[in-house]
Amino acid sequence: MPQIDLINGVKINIYNGDHRPPHIHVLYNEYEITIIIETREIYSGRMPKKQLKIAEKWLEKNKTEALDIFYQLNPELK
Repeated sequence: MPQIDLINGVKINIYNGDHRPPHIHVLYNEYEITIIIETREIYSGRMPKKQLKIAEKWLEKNKTEALDIFYQLNPELK
C-alpha cells in the first residue's frame, strides 16, 4: 500500500491490484474515500470537509503524477 503523500494527517494512497476507474484512496482517522483521478469525483466513502478540500487540492495539482503511479502499480488496467 504505497503512501503517496501525507498532508496534515490526510494520507493519499494508491494501491496495486486495484480496479477501474483509476482512483486515489484518501484516509483521515476513521474516514476513507476514493476519488476518481480523471474527474475528481468521489467514488465512495465519506470525509470531513476540511480534509476533503486538502485531498481535492492535492489531486488538482498532482493529477498526472497520480495517474502515472496508478498505472505503474496496475499495468494490466492501462
